[in-house]
Amino acid sequence: MATRKKTKKKNTKKKVSRKSTARKTTAKRKSTKKKAAKKKVARKTTKKKVARKSTKKKASKKKASKKKVAKKKVTKRKTSKKKVARKSSKKKATKKKTAKKKVAKKKTAKRKTSAKKKVTKKATSKKSASKKTTGKKTTAKKAANKYTAPTKVAVARVRAVKPEKRKKNADALKPSSFGPIHGVDPYKPKRGEAYMSSDMQNHFRDVLHAWKRDLMEEVDRTMDHMQDDAANFPDPSDRATQESEFSLELRTRDRERKLLKKINGSLEDLSLGDYGYCEACGIEIGLRRLEARPTAGLCIDCKTLDEIREKQRGK
Repeated sequence: MATRKKTKKKNTKKKVSRKSTARKTTAKRKSTKKKAAKKKVARKTTKKKVARKSTKKKASKKKASKKKVAKKKVTKRKTSKKKVARKSSKKKATKKKTAKKKVAKKKTAKRKTSAKKKVTKKATSKKSASKKTTGKKTTAKKAANKYTAPTKVAVARVRAVKPEKRKKNADALKPSSFGPIHGVDPYKPKRGEAYMSSDMQNHFRDVLHAWKRDLMEEVDRTMDHMQDDAANFPDPSDRATQESEFSLELRTRDRERKLLKKINGSLEDLSLGDYGYCEACGIEIGLRRLEARPTAGLCIDCKTLDEIREKQRGK
C-alpha cells in the first residue's frame, strides 16, 4: 500500500510537471508568435513609409522637371519674341532709312527742277518786262475808259452774309441763356455798388419766385398727366412701362419738393437780410455762385470741406 501511494504521488507530480511544461511551452509559442506578428507589422509600416517617401521624391522630381520645362519654354518664348521684335525693328529701321533716302532724293530733284524753273522764269520775265512796260502804257488808258464799278446786287449779297452770322452768335451768347431761370437775365452790378444792395435782393427775389412758379407748374402738369393717363392696360408690358414712367416722374417731383423747401428758406433769408452770406463762416458767397445756384447757403470753401466730410463718412 505504501509503495502504491508513493507511485501515485510520483505519477501526480509527473503529470503536474508535464502540465506546467506544456503551459510554459504554449506561453513561449504564443509570445514568439506575437513577436513575429509585431515584427511583420513593423516591416509593413516601414515598407509603407519607404514607399511614401519614394512617391514623394518622385512627385517632387516630376514637379521640378515640369518647372524646368516650363521655365525653358518661357525663356524660349521670350527669346523668340525678342528676336522677332529685333527683326521687326531692324526691318522698320531699314524701311525708314530707305523712305528717308527716297524723300531726300525727291527733295534734291525738286530743288534742281525748281532752280532750273526759276532761272528760266527770270530769263523770260526780263524779256516780258520790257514788253509789258510798253504795253502797259497803252492798255492803262483803255482800262481807265473801260472800268466799270461792281454791281449793287453783288455788294448786297456780300453784306447780307455777315450780319446773319453775327445775329446767330449774338443769340447764342445772350445773357438769358446763361441764367438758371429761362427769361430772367443775370444781374449786372454797377460800378461801386455794394454787395446785396436793394436792386440785387429784388433780382434774386424775382429769380426765386420764377423758379418756384416753374416747379409748381411741373407739379400740376404731372398730377394731370397721372390722372388722365391712369388706364388699366391689358398688356403687362404696357402696364410695366406706365408704372416705370410714373415712378420716374414721382422721383423727380420728390427731388423738386426738396428744392422747393430750399427756395422757401432762401426767400426767408432774403426777408431777414441774411441772404448771400455763408451760414458757416459768414463770408460773402459771391454774385456768380448765387447766379449759378440761387439756393446756395455755403461759400465755395465751406462747401468743398462739407463734400470731403461726406465722402469720408461714406467710406
